[in-house]
Amino acid sequence: MSRFGITIPYDRTPLSEQRELIEEIAALGYSDVWSAEASATDGFVPLAMATAWVPELRLGTAIVPSFTRGPATLAMCVATLAEAAPGRFQFGLGTSSDVIVERWNGIPFSEPYKRNRDMVRFLKSALAGEKVTEEYDTFNVRGFRLERPPAVVPPILVAALRPGMLRLAGRLGDGTIINWLSAEDVKRIVPEVGPGKEVVARIYVCPTEDAAAVRSAAKMLIAAYLNVEVYALFQEWLGRGPQLQAMWDLWRAGDRKGAVAAVPDSVVDELVVHGTPDECRSHIERYVANGVTVPVLMPLPFGVSSRDAVRLLAPSAVSTPA
Repeated sequence: MSRFGITIPYDRTPLSEQRELIEEIAALGYSDVWSAEASATDGFVPLAMATAWVPELRLGTAIVPSFTRGPATLAMCVATLAEAAPGRFQFGLGTSSDVIVERWNGIPFSEPYKRNRDMVRFLKSALAGEKVTEEYDTFNVRGFRLERPPAVVPPILVAALRPGMLRLAGRLGDGTIINWLSAEDVKRIVPEVGPGKEVVARIYVCPTEDAAAVRSAAKMLIAAYLNVEVYALFQEWLGRGPQLQAMWDLWRAGDRKGAVAAVPDSVVDELVVHGTPDECRSHIERYVANGVTVPVLMPLPFGVSSRDAVRLLAPSAVSTPA
């Protein structure tokens, strides 16, 4: 595969001390580093530090929420990183979830489809250096113009989980970012986005042969994520409703322990890549074969450290006979 990414920061080392980690990522053959934004680091600073240390790396956000920054502030953030890494930055934008937007940030999580659509439209105009005065459905902008529009406008990727947003990603954006799906699920995603578009997938992976340990730990992670409404609806659309209904019922009844135990092993095996490093690479290749253009690994520290996982799964890694 021509591009292969890692989610950063991937361990608890302070950001100021991560230069060695970023340099190692590049030396191991990874082409991309992608950030996220939830309750840890923001989406921009780790990428800015990475491009200062290793300028050849490609950068991406997967994702920055469309609700938690005002339009002008978000345009400045995107333009600044695009100026720092011209031609090497892709901006991933998504609605996020009611938990992050409303519970944690106190912002109403209303009309998420329209919010994403409006923000994409605004950013395309603002990043092109246009003066924007527009009444969008979910916000208004009056007389804003970027003083430093980027020389190379970054592609805008729309995080999507179901057909409406996937089609928006293909129609207005330059591609999509997907999450919590199997390699086979990709076949259902790509036609909704359309041909010739970027498809970035965050893939949860743990290179260990201890399947029982992975399944035990991953069930807690899956239960926490897939009970968030947007992810539950996504899994229903993908056809996993019958497999996950018992977990959803127990979670809603307040039985968290029972809900975790109700996650089937088969769902873990579909949504979390695990096994030997070679088995993991082969599994990741299936995502690519089915239409993912940039696989972005999210190493899970279940029996193997994140740093060791990054090394074991590197493009430069070569298997040695037992």
